[in-house]
Amino acid sequence: MKKIFIYILIGLFSVNAFAQKEKSSKLSPNQSQSMEARLVAGLLTQYHYEKIAIDDDLSRIIFDEYLSSLDVNKHYFLKEDIEGFQKYRERLDDHIKLGYLLPPFEIFNVFRERFFERMDYIENELSFDFDYTKDEYLTVNSDSIDYVASKDELNDRWRRLVKSQAIDYKLDDKADTTIARLIKERYSRLKQTIGEYEGRDVFQLYMNTFAESFDPHSSYFSPITSENFKIRMSQSLEGIGATLTTDGNYTRVASVVLGGPAFESKLINTDDKILAVAQGIEGEFVDITGWRLDDVVQKIRGPKGTIVRLKIIEAGTPISTGVPQEITIVRDKIKLDNQVPYAEVKEVYRDGNQYNVGIITIPSFYLNFEAMRNGEEDYGSTTRDVKAILDTIKSEVDGIVIDLRSNGGGSLQEAIELSGLFIKEGPVVQIRESDGSIELGEDEDEEIYYDGPLTVLTNRFSASASEIFSGAIQDYKRGVIIGENTFGKGTVQNLISLNQFVPKVQDTLGQVKLTLAKYYRVNGSSTQHKGVSPDIKMPSPYAAKTFGESSYVRALEWDQIESSNYQTTKHINDDILTKLNAKHEKRLEEEPYLKTLKNNVKEAVSQQSMYRVSLNIEQRKAENEKALERQNAANELSEKISADPELVNKINTDGEIKDPYLREGVVVLADLIALGIG
Repeated sequence: MKKIFIYILIGLFSVNAFAQKEKSSKLSPNQSQSMEARLVAGLLTQYHYEKIAIDDDLSRIIFDEYLSSLDVNKHYFLKEDIEGFQKYRERLDDHIKLGYLLPPFEIFNVFRERFFERMDYIENELSFDFDYTKDEYLTVNSDSIDYVASKDELNDRWRRLVKSQAIDYKLDDKADTTIARLIKERYSRLKQTIGEYEGRDVFQLYMNTFAESFDPHSSYFSPITSENFKIRMSQSLEGIGATLTTDGNYTRVASVVLGGPAFESKLINTDDKILAVAQGIEGEFVDITGWRLDDVVQKIRGPKGTIVRLKIIEAGTPISTGVPQEITIVRDKIKLDNQVPYAEVKEVYRDGNQYNVGIITIPSFYLNFEAMRNGEEDYGSTTRDVKAILDTIKSEVDGIVIDLRSNGGGSLQEAIELSGLFIKEGPVVQIRESDGSIELGEDEDEEIYYDGPLTVLTNRFSASASEIFSGAIQDYKRGVIIGENTFGKGTVQNLISLNQFVPKVQDTLGQVKLTLAKYYRVNGSSTQHKGVSPDIKMPSPYAAKTFGESSYVRALEWDQIESSNYQTTKHINDDILTKLNAKHEKRLEEEPYLKTLKNNVKEAVSQQSMYRVSLNIEQRKAENEKALERQNAANELSEKISADPELVNKINTDGEIKDPYLREGVVVLADLIALGIG
């Protein structure tokens, strides 16, 4: 789904308010934007990895994606509007090379006109006297519906949409008069937001659509958006620690700030949608659908130590079919110190044997390049910090788990050097430039800093540098990868300021982030799309088509180059993996903590696959109660496991590891140790 690209870092930024616009005014481009469009087109055609031509094929992609960014659910445009726009379908390529921007502005102006018609319908025409006993449905999969031909058909589509929202409120014990007021307030806020759009916002949206037509990681940032991305890592931030973006009428989590309360809680992830916010333990939830992003930020941010409660729909689950989850987060200051690796040692009992297991969590791959260049002795570095941890614990542990879950990457150099702590020497990654040349990222240090049993935990949110490290560990047969398939991001981007190309221009121009190269594993396989497949697979609610690189229509293809010259270790072989998987599969069938996880994943997948939702309140109530019963049963089982030493299976003496993914990572490591792997 396309986004309106305005980002906020909770606790630090708020978006400047747009100037108020009358709904009848028409927005149009200016000369500076025309010049900027030509610059962006030139940069992408000249420097993008794929050397994609701006032609009719690309024009069709831009056209479809721009319409989707404005009306992804087909709730605003009429069929006649789309037919009228068809004259631009294969001409946008020529237009953008000339800096001609009237067509996208014309399309947006029609969208805004239709949008206000919908808001007027809700405010003045729609009756909230719904028949909640009628058997009818709301289709939530936009791919299965088309644009409608008449306003009457569109009215019915909106009646069903608002009725669905009303049912959610009614099931939350809201009175009918309150429901009507809350829904009208929701759309009134959205009406104000769209009414405040300026030409620069339309330009930002269209140019970003154009950049993303090359690949999903290429983007255009307006000057204001670029400024919002300049995060001063030395500052302390008060809030939950999450980057937000608008996604249609909703607020979506763009990323979770490493080391922040949201990251530490493990309760909220990238692409989760936030529906409502409440203050403190007993505060009433406030629906934030349709709110301006800066207003959402003000609602969620707050002083250190205070509590905020959120209602979220988990990533990959449609809004209309998902059951909102309530989470509680204690606000705190977010410091760089919280983002460094940290470790704990657990006593683990398996089959009558005790093992000491070290768990090293690595939130990101970071390097303070400036401090290193200036010769500072204690500059920040993931590898240096992990080495310090290993110095402290490696003499007392029988094996180590490296936890890379939700590690979105960072410094390529650190991924290479961290890999070097566990292998003797050799290539870690191959980088292919657009001209076909290949550069090897190599570990040149022959020292092996830790040579004992090793497992690496990954999930769908492990990306980029995390995939380079885990891929190298797997290719060298140095350790066992456990968890979910990784994200599959195998491309390299760089941020380019447009001002450097026109230094005499007084105005501050935007920036372009474009893809310049691709990553490949040492075995020659690209991490693009495929990512790193774990040796021991855990149940996962995230399918490649719904979350990860493969969910992007314009993602670059997977391919393979020649393998580099590297020597595998003798730590892991097929026989070992077969034995470990046999034990793991048995636990999946027998162990309560894994059976609970499988049930939770099954429920999440079921929610994601629904394409329509009932508008009969009793049927909807039954569906929700059934889902809540499954969730409550899972929670009760988890509590039972925690309280019963026999069910705990004496996993450790420091208390139950409630995180089933981490627990299984520790158990697999114990099995690996028991096999005598060193």
